[in-house]
Amino acid sequence: MPRNGRPSFRERRRLRREGRRPGPPSPYALLPWLLMGLGAFSNLFQGETPTPWIAGAGLLAFNSLYISVVFRGFAKEKRESPVTYVLLGSLAVVTFALAIAYGGSWLLFFPLLSLAAGTVLRHRWLVAGLLGLAVAACAVAVWRDDSASPPWTLGYGTFISGAVTSAILRLAETVTELRSTRQELARTAVERERLRFSRDLHDLLGHTLSVIVVKSEAARRLAPRDMDAALTQVADIESVGRQALTEIREAVTGYREGSLATELDRARSALTAAGIEPVVRRSGPPLAPQTEALLGWVVREAVTNVVRHSTATRCVFEVSGTGERVRLTVTDDGRGRREGPAPTPGIGGTGLKGLTERLAAAGGSLVAGPGADSGFVVTAELPVEAGGGEEGDGGGDATAPPGAGDGPDCSPTLGR
Repeated sequence: MPRNGRPSFRERRRLRREGRRPGPPSPYALLPWLLMGLGAFSNLFQGETPTPWIAGAGLLAFNSLYISVVFRGFAKEKRESPVTYVLLGSLAVVTFALAIAYGGSWLLFFPLLSLAAGTVLRHRWLVAGLLGLAVAACAVAVWRDDSASPPWTLGYGTFISGAVTSAILRLAETVTELRSTRQELARTAVERERLRFSRDLHDLLGHTLSVIVVKSEAARRLAPRDMDAALTQVADIESVGRQALTEIREAVTGYREGSLATELDRARSALTAAGIEPVVRRSGPPLAPQTEALLGWVVREAVTNVVRHSTATRCVFEVSGTGERVRLTVTDDGRGRREGPAPTPGIGGTGLKGLTERLAAAGGSLVAGPGADSGFVVTAELPVEAGGGEEGDGGGDATAPPGAGDGPDCSPTLGR
């Protein structure tokens, strides 16, 4: 939309194209069928109908009830109201009374009654009701024996009028619901993409900035006594910054893939710069890309927490598994949880809730909490061939960042 508030040429063309789409029928489309009663009106006007005042009142009542029932039949709330069924019943009574009393052109009110019934009756009893109405119309026509067409023609027209009307209206309602569903799915897709980008950007920058801060502090401490070591830390900061740019570009395009080996290498660098000894033990079979990505996010979250919140001197990463399951355990010897609200038992702080749900959707589990003696322990377990989960179950793309249940404002730390 331009700044002046007027739609662009492309937007106007799209609106015109959508305006040309056939929409659902309206109740006004059924009003012209009242012209079928012109024969009865002609008989009444020419004085060919006995008791004209009663016939005129009946004609007025029929038209009024028909219009009321048809308009109420197009609104779901009014269509299901008992008042609508009372009006439809009254219309049926007037139709039978006029047809039995006057016959001839007045028998054509049966197809009109069927049209009105087709707008109201949408359930499985519709066919039975229309069949009964058609048989009744044939019976009245045979009894009067003054119909302009054969009785079976009147019965067929009565049945087909209501059946076609009901089928068209049900099809129109289905198409409308499908269009609404498609629009809702499009909005959901846009919202999911926005949320994916915000989470990815939040978690990537949270970890990267933590590493940059740690290495900057290390460079500041080393500069007075060992300029070469300080320059090495500065070079690492430059490398981390360049890698962060690459990850952000990948996050924007949606093609970022996690790697457990890469995250472990980054963990060694970040922990070493923070003065924490990293220990990595890895064994077991090769892992699927989805499993690698999920475990890589666990390593990233754990390292961010250790660097930010612990006073650990040693952090151990142990990856082990069998042909079916793989387990990652991250253990540090820090002081454990800081002062603050207690985490959820078996899960940790709010930063891990989304990641716990994602691992659960992939058939795994995650447990975080204080160690037996001291420190903090994070244990993640997954199938070797982990799936990405189903939509709506906290799953989705396994390469997406954790925190799916926390929104874009969730903390990237473990929340000790």
